[in-house]
Amino acid sequence: MAESGMGVGLRGRSGIISLVGECLRLEPTDERPVIMLLGPRGSGASDAHGALMEKYGPETPFAYVNVGGEQALLPRYALALLARQLERKLPRYRRSHFPRLTLGLLASDHQLRMTSLAEGRRNIRRELDAFQEQAEARYGDYLAAFFEVAGGAVGAPDGASTAALALLRDALRRGRRRLPGRKFTSSAAWYGGHPLLQSRDPWEALVELNLWRHDGDEDDQERLDRVLFSALLEDMRSNVRHSFMPRSYLLLLDNSHTEYGRRFLDLLIRARHDDAVVAGADCDPLTVVASSNRWLPRWGPATGDQWPWRLRGPDRASLADWSEHRPGRDSDDTWWYPLRLRDLNLDEVRIRIELELRHHPDLAPFTRLAPFVHRLTAGLPRAVSLVLELLRHSSVPVEDGAEQDRWLRTLPDRTPREGEDTRTLAEAALDHLLRDFDPARRVALEECAAARDLSIATRLLGSGDSLFGEVRDRWLLHSPGTVTPALHPWLRRLLLWRLAGRPDDWDAVQELLAEHFRSEGRPVQEMYHRLAAERIDEVTGYLVERFPAVPAAQWISEFNTITAAPNRLGQAGGPLELLADLAPDEPPEAVTTASVIRELITVRWVWSDPLADPGMRLNDMIADGFNQLSRLRRNDIVALFNEAERYRHWRHPLTSMSEG
Repeated sequence: MAESGMGVGLRGRSGIISLVGECLRLEPTDERPVIMLLGPRGSGASDAHGALMEKYGPETPFAYVNVGGEQALLPRYALALLARQLERKLPRYRRSHFPRLTLGLLASDHQLRMTSLAEGRRNIRRELDAFQEQAEARYGDYLAAFFEVAGGAVGAPDGASTAALALLRDALRRGRRRLPGRKFTSSAAWYGGHPLLQSRDPWEALVELNLWRHDGDEDDQERLDRVLFSALLEDMRSNVRHSFMPRSYLLLLDNSHTEYGRRFLDLLIRARHDDAVVAGADCDPLTVVASSNRWLPRWGPATGDQWPWRLRGPDRASLADWSEHRPGRDSDDTWWYPLRLRDLNLDEVRIRIELELRHHPDLAPFTRLAPFVHRLTAGLPRAVSLVLELLRHSSVPVEDGAEQDRWLRTLPDRTPREGEDTRTLAEAALDHLLRDFDPARRVALEECAAARDLSIATRLLGSGDSLFGEVRDRWLLHSPGTVTPALHPWLRRLLLWRLAGRPDDWDAVQELLAEHFRSEGRPVQEMYHRLAAERIDEVTGYLVERFPAVPAAQWISEFNTITAAPNRLGQAGGPLELLADLAPDEPPEAVTTASVIRELITVRWVWSDPLADPGMRLNDMIADGFNQLSRLRRNDIVALFNEAERYRHWRHPLTSMSEG
């Protein structure tokens, strides 16, 4: 736990922070989006929630609700937890109150003892007072009672700073906060005028709520929840109209892809739409930041073809961008603002390591490993944290060199912490990313990871559309919407590591994929899988034949694609030992085009795997190989010279989308 999460949490998330700031500065009646942070598990949504809490919590009423826990979080429980946190007293403002919501919860909480509607009307006020007094005697106030049944949903987000935790504890502090009795009458009158209630008499309307809760069907329960959400939003609008009151509120909703999270969002969106569009009232002053590592079913198929929104990146998120791209107000889709969380780039990984040094100085020897960590994880925030934690709690050699390379070669099989969790890094990371995947589907996904194009693999290997759809639904594709749907590099690397432990299955899958591409007349993709099966001589023959037949730039492109193939090379040894094992049984006596290309294939193949060449020590060997090829080619040699220079003076790409 960091003393301050702002530095770490903001890395790669600054656009989200500024967007929320824009929303909080709006006029109370202005329309504002429901911001959705989308990405796979570990993509940094919890970091963002913690950073928002720390950034805006000192001056803005906020609530954090995690709807991804084990317990059932009914909408009424979530509303009570939310309102109770928003009542926190801030130095600049009077305390906010939520009398309509509280009265609606009270009226529908305990079953009223009555034999007729008329009797219920006479007794309801007396019984409501009794319910409230019982709750205050036991918990300090009525809303605090909900912590007994749903308090687990207000735990702090993972990695929250001590500053954020202090703010959250303050919001949850118990104390006597009695709902002023005089507000019973005005709040009851609001229920008497609500369009979803049949009774126009305020007290009979509250009896109707009670009957819906305890004797009603599913439709009645739905109406009750809709009325309660409407009450919350009306309380907010009423609060901001008074002097010395907050002008806006902030809700941080974590793991909203769950059943109860989806229901909460559906009810919230519908209540806002009914008020602001259907009824023509002012928009509520609530800024919502929700996170989800699933595609929400209400958006239609996960292809996105039927949803009017297109995912936006977080870096340039703004109210202007939302306003420009939002669908028309006739659809309740107009309120969403979906932001696809991106991975950290290389500079952000470096900065994250440097920030960690303030609290974990034992990481200092590993700051030079930032490029390795970035290549290995592709910048997925949780993966970066897992690797750094392992480096801190292990016996990795601190000196840069061959010994450290050999240790890093087996990183996925290392245990991050002794005595606490006996799972290896690969097991812990896969369990987190693939939560709820059964063992059979995990094995199927390991085999499918052999292909760059996941859609081809799921089709050929018999997994079908369901596995591909589940991966896409969970945002586990690296670049959604691209021509070639590929697994996230970190996930694919871990799955391939597991598949390499089953050599027969590895070879069978690579052979099946190679034959598929051969039959389709796609030799580059075929050779990719031939190389993965360690059939180096076949790959050499293909690239030797292509060398004089195509322009040098095209040859380099094909070479790069093929030599990015995965490998199941031995786990012992550093890059030079791995290369020695790949050398031909009978080395040629003379330097030929074939001998140079063969060596270049093996060198770059090892280099392409960050676990095989963590320090990228083979750059000069690759550069020498391209220089030799430039001397063996009669023309069109500039591209080969340039490629040699690129490796000799290597500059790490900032993002994993680039080579290397």
